[in-house]
Amino acid sequence: MTDGGVLHIRGRVLVGPDDVRDELWAVDGRVTFERPAAEPAATLTGWAMPGLVDAHCHVGLDAHGAVDRATSEKQALTDRDAGTLLIRDAGSAADTRWIDDRDDLPKIIRAGRHIARTRRYIRNYAHEIEPGDLAAYVTAEARRGDGWVKLVGDWIDRGAGDLAACWPGDALTEAIAAAHAEGARVTAHCFATESLPDLLAAGIDCIEHATGLTEELIPAFVERGVAIVPTLVNIATFPALADGGEAKFPQWSAHMRRLHENRYATVGAAHDAGIPIYVGTDAGGSLAHGLVAEEAIELTKAGLSANEALAAASWSAREWLGRPGLTEGAPADLVVYDADPRADLRVLGAPRHIVLNGAVV
Repeated sequence: MTDGGVLHIRGRVLVGPDDVRDELWAVDGRVTFERPAAEPAATLTGWAMPGLVDAHCHVGLDAHGAVDRATSEKQALTDRDAGTLLIRDAGSAADTRWIDDRDDLPKIIRAGRHIARTRRYIRNYAHEIEPGDLAAYVTAEARRGDGWVKLVGDWIDRGAGDLAACWPGDALTEAIAAAHAEGARVTAHCFATESLPDLLAAGIDCIEHATGLTEELIPAFVERGVAIVPTLVNIATFPALADGGEAKFPQWSAHMRRLHENRYATVGAAHDAGIPIYVGTDAGGSLAHGLVAEEAIELTKAGLSANEALAAASWSAREWLGRPGLTEGAPADLVVYDADPRADLRVLGAPRHIVLNGAVV
């Protein structure tokens, strides 16, 4: 990590998709557009923009549950080196608060630990509880997290052999009201359609994956301002999952294949209706970290323009999460590229420089 005092960024600075400046400076780790008296210790040239956002990521998890600090650090570094400087950690069994003390690692907004129905989620990931305890656990995780709570809205019901909703509507209404009383927003893992109506009626703020979104439900999403984070790089794994479960759960396998086949049409319909969409990879668990560029490109296959996908990974996502971009006085967290990422999203996969808190990392 190179911290040389004043840092000068020159070339094209994408403050917003249509707000392009010629230069900025990082002074004491903060952005300024006013030339400082002190000479810069270094100058970086290229196309600069705010650090990217992965709005669905799991630092501190692997396929078996919580990981140690060294593994969590490696995950965070992988995301950082891909240009992701802000993460919404959508549920983790690991305590990663120590990352907040590291100026060289991405900033993390935590949703606490997943809250799931008993024996209805990945082993060792979640608090596994029954509906009567949902509001109490939501309150606790709202106080533990950074303004978000993560529910598991549906999962395979082994008795039924297919995806099924995890919570009754009255429990969701009480729990989401409890989160909102704590000033937290609530998001939910949802593959199936059946879990969505009760979550919407209860006041959910965001849906992860949203593969079960239908034309009939879209107006409720729009009316309530409910966002989605599709995680298309994760949905790409559905066929392999379906193949693995075919012998035991053929109905579930067929359902997962249909959700995969319809993934671009589902996200495209949400986009056409004006539902807010943000980039998230679902890194952690079994999926690799550092896939933010791939996810942005996936969104264009669903009908988003390159600018819209870029905004979903940067400017718009930061605004949604309540974190600044490249504004006067904001933390100088930015990525510099060799070319304009608005013209070709593949540029996102090859950052030239990464700057955190005004220091080149």
